[in-house]
Amino acid sequence: MEKFRIKEATVIYLEKPDLKEPILIEGLPGVGNVGKLAAEHLIDEIKAKKFAEIYSSDFPPQVFVNPDGTIRLVKNELYYWKGEGKAKDLIILTGDYQGLSSKGQYLLAEAVLDIVEQFGTKMIFTLGGYGTGLEIEKPRVIGAATDKELVEELKKHGVIFKGEEGGGIIGASGLLLGLGKLRNMKGICLMGETSGYIVDPNSAREVIKVLTEMLGIKISFEKLDEKAEEVKRITDRIRSLEKALVEKEKKEDLRYIG
Repeated sequence: MEKFRIKEATVIYLEKPDLKEPILIEGLPGVGNVGKLAAEHLIDEIKAKKFAEIYSSDFPPQVFVNPDGTIRLVKNELYYWKGEGKAKDLIILTGDYQGLSSKGQYLLAEAVLDIVEQFGTKMIFTLGGYGTGLEIEKPRVIGAATDKELVEELKKHGVIFKGEEGGGIIGASGLLLGLGKLRNMKGICLMGETSGYIVDPNSAREVIKVLTEMLGIKISFEKLDEKAEEVKRITDRIRSLEKALVEKEKKEDLRYIG
């Protein structure tokens, strides 16, 4: 491997795919990890291929330890998929972390846009979670877009719009759309409702359903459903333990009465 020093945004290409105006899809860690779960599920289902890695001095100062005992530096990754039938080519961004600082966030977003601009990208989808602070049985998908025409298109797919004064989209999901718009790229943000307290595959499933419907891609949601059931079992177990602890404390308190 060629020697290099990590800067604010260092891109390592594994290959240079031949793509035609690919759509960029971003799914990085965030609220409920909704975007990351959705992006990784899409990558697995369509068997997208990794073509670039992005390293940054603005990522947390750490490495991950692999199951075999080896280590790797934290990074972001870009995958590609050649569209089948009428489906367009895709570039999917996911990774371990977002930038830690405002400056780092901007530099990383610009680096990603520089990459996809080379391939002629004109459309961006960013995926994330919309924190409610409450558990939601049937998450809705909240939307935002760069122009009114896209807003109307999203409404046809059941996406709702909060329109709250002063509302915003923090991090890569917002920056990629805002900076992309300055480059004449259109964009959509899809956010699944989530409590924000736990990893939420249920919300990710609703987001990816809207995305694939809009892209004309058919995939299975079985693995996300399995993850959702696993999370439910864990949260049910936690509630059961909490209830038992409360009952125990009540009984102990009664011992001091009389």
